[in-house]
Amino acid sequence: MADLKNISKLGQSIWYDYIRRQFVTKGELKNLIDIGLRGVTSNPSIFEKAISGSNDYDADLKQLVNKKLSVKEIYERLALKDIELACDLMLPVYNKTKGLDGYVSIEVSPKLAYNTIGTIKEGKRLFAKLNKPNVMIKVPATKEGLPAITELIASGINVNVTLLFSIENYVQVAEAYIDGLQLLKERGGDLKSVSSVASFFLSRIDASVDKQLEKMGNKKLQGKIAIASAKVAYYKFNKIFSGKRWQSLQKDGAKVQRLLWASTSVKNPSYPDTLYVDSLIGKDTVNTVPPATFNQFLHHGIQDSTLSRGLNQAKKYLAQLKKLNIDLDKITTELQLAGVASFSLAFESLMKSIKQKMKKIKQQEESFHIFLNRFNKEYNELLNELKNKRIVERIWAKDFKVWGKKPDEISNRLGWLNSPASSLNQLEEINSFVQTVKSEGFKYVLLLGMGGSSLAPQVFSFTFGSKKGFPKLYVLDSTEPGAVYKYKQKLDPEKTLYIVSTKSGGTAETISFMKFFYNNLFKMHGAKNTGKHFVAITDPGSGLQKLAEELKFKKIFLNDPNIGGRYSALSLFGIVPAALIGVDAKKLLEHAEVMVCNAEGSNCPISGDNSAAKIGVLMGLLAKKGVDKITFIANGKLIYFGAWVEQLIAESTGKLRKGILPVNEEQILSPEFYDRDRYFVHLKLKGKSSNDSKVNALIKAGFPVVQIVLNDIYELGGEFFRWEMATAIAGWALGIQPFDQPNVEAAKILARKMISEYQKTGSLPEEKFVVKENDITVFGKVNGTSLKTCLNNFFKNFNKKIKPSSPRSYIALQAYLQPDNSTTKLLEEFRLLLQKKFKAATTLGYGPRFLHSTGQLHKGDAGKGLFIQFTSKMPKDLPIPDNANSNKSSISFGVLISAQALGDKKALEENKRKVIRIDLGNNIYKNLKLLIDLVK
Repeated sequence: MADLKNISKLGQSIWYDYIRRQFVTKGELKNLIDIGLRGVTSNPSIFEKAISGSNDYDADLKQLVNKKLSVKEIYERLALKDIELACDLMLPVYNKTKGLDGYVSIEVSPKLAYNTIGTIKEGKRLFAKLNKPNVMIKVPATKEGLPAITELIASGINVNVTLLFSIENYVQVAEAYIDGLQLLKERGGDLKSVSSVASFFLSRIDASVDKQLEKMGNKKLQGKIAIASAKVAYYKFNKIFSGKRWQSLQKDGAKVQRLLWASTSVKNPSYPDTLYVDSLIGKDTVNTVPPATFNQFLHHGIQDSTLSRGLNQAKKYLAQLKKLNIDLDKITTELQLAGVASFSLAFESLMKSIKQKMKKIKQQEESFHIFLNRFNKEYNELLNELKNKRIVERIWAKDFKVWGKKPDEISNRLGWLNSPASSLNQLEEINSFVQTVKSEGFKYVLLLGMGGSSLAPQVFSFTFGSKKGFPKLYVLDSTEPGAVYKYKQKLDPEKTLYIVSTKSGGTAETISFMKFFYNNLFKMHGAKNTGKHFVAITDPGSGLQKLAEELKFKKIFLNDPNIGGRYSALSLFGIVPAALIGVDAKKLLEHAEVMVCNAEGSNCPISGDNSAAKIGVLMGLLAKKGVDKITFIANGKLIYFGAWVEQLIAESTGKLRKGILPVNEEQILSPEFYDRDRYFVHLKLKGKSSNDSKVNALIKAGFPVVQIVLNDIYELGGEFFRWEMATAIAGWALGIQPFDQPNVEAAKILARKMISEYQKTGSLPEEKFVVKENDITVFGKVNGTSLKTCLNNFFKNFNKKIKPSSPRSYIALQAYLQPDNSTTKLLEEFRLLLQKKFKAATTLGYGPRFLHSTGQLHKGDAGKGLFIQFTSKMPKDLPIPDNANSNKSSISFGVLISAQALGDKKALEENKRKVIRIDLGNNIYKNLKLLIDLVK
């Protein structure tokens, strides 16, 4: 674990690239200063997320709402107050280090990046207005910025030179600083009173260079050029600040302009997450790190002087790059231009956010509200416990002890906290790939996946559809032979791109799909062209990565391996398919980043508005009180979100005889049809909703309700993150570990055993039936001489004599059938019938999809579920190739899904669950209707 005070002894100061009101006022900044933090940097993007993502600034905005101020003037009042407060906290560091550290940076408007006079005027105005000795004015290192740097230094103003990418530009900046000191000396100024840093941006260099290296197939130089540039820049620094001219200024008290390493969060998840901190520790330097990288460095960063090592190797890397005809000067020039443009856009976005927030305050709009009705005292007590134990702060610090005594499957499952930022960093690569796919004429994308890798893409597909000119996305997550055959027939393979999506790289269903469709194309094209139709999304080093390389897939996207499947919606598993159909991934992820800001540790759920923490505490508390069925109400485009959140909650919380049952797409009835084990989440777009009156009736009847109002469909990006954090916090409240799935493997093991037996004997194990009637066959531990008596006995004593605080039973319909609209409609009719008849929470899932989601809860919760499994005769079957490029097959999709159904039933029975299997024979629709009539 890194110690910041030890890093300071090595000559490097660690600064924090982040600021917001509660971070400063609630003690978090002070805590970091106490452990050795020595500075703070800010930018419009950070302010924008804080203003739109929290109520930190609402009190100030309410006071300004009726004053005749421009949006820019309002921003300045908010931002300067933050800077002033942070400067006051940092002042002891400034004094103790005699002006070396303790600085807080604020930038001049990015709109002035190419305006020398405007930058000088603005820099002087801001410095005078703040009137703090330890404030730094950020000025971009553009051609027009250089003379501004000189003048501001000559005026005794501290300057943080930003957006430096090239060694040559760094030399210009250092000279501009020295020129400023010389001028300050000539004016009779005090050289000891002024300080400057030159912010050299790192990860963006590697991101741009790596892209060109990848096209050449050169892996040796990937991830090397940014650090090499930094080491050479540091070599130049030592030369510049040791010459005679400098020595003369130094005698008069001048400080060196330290190199500051910026953009230090890695953009490639396969690189070590502290790469740009560990590799560049050296004397007379600063490293400004964003919160995630800061926590990672504290946890496992190194403490050693690394910057001065490997200079010759660094020069060799740069020479090798030149030999490849990759123009680094051109790249860095373009990066600076893009950086200025990006900062300008962020500033515009900030102004827009303030305008929207002011409007919201004027109209007294509320986008989040909890109607608790009961348990208020216990809820507030648990919120206080969350606060006192610093649970949210510890989650962001990736403290595994929040959930368990060991780091296993916790410490390596928290990458989702950084997914929005990580995916934004990779957006350029994703968008470039999308353009290639479009230009090559692909009309369809078929995603082959299960569970976490398929549910978010399905939400994006159903919610947004395909934008004009983009391919249409389909998702295959059923091993039912008819479902596989449907896409074989429906989609022209010549115009289809197949995405093979699996974290582990070995998910049986996904790899089976891949081999089937690969061989289908292979018969037409052979090995040379078949791979051009396939893309892999997987973890680094997985079996799929190796297979995709062997088969020469068109593209391999390597995701952060520290993200579990159900937490992967905002990672490459969700964002790549979304971008392929024209979803504005940048807008989606920016909304997610706003929610990240809302969910941060500095936003207290008591004095602030941390909605994820509030929901998480509510979920955990209510589950402990026997109110363990969370029912999602949505309509229109928002309705599809429920399928994803269902998996997240069920698989995360259903274990150790505990659990929260998510109920999705159940018909909303009047209050008398619900038991007191229910609470509701109403997700709606701004304006009137068809569900408003029904939800109001539930609130009036005393049911807990969470109401979430979205202004824009793209705010779903924030919902993914809100519910991930809420579920993680619910895990803490319940005393369970939310990132493992100990019972999921049980059904898989049993299914594999049956398949192995099939391969030896040619048949699956046969079950003894209880009743056979009208082509319907009943299997299971249930008594009866007819279908009707079997069903009556199965539901006998349902929820009778149960204490109010005890977990109530629920009914899960598990359909190992081909998913289609007609079947779904009949299953929903059956579900509604059961819901009304028994006042029971009901769920519906298609197998084997649900095995990778709600399957964990079914076997790991308190055991109150009743499970009705549906199977049928399969008129069509398809072989699963043993290998890509091979016609040999030892198993079919029909055998696979049958084994999965049998394995799941046996796993439920072994966990003492009440389960029956109803085989619907050859006529699914006719027999489902018959079943409905029998239960009425």
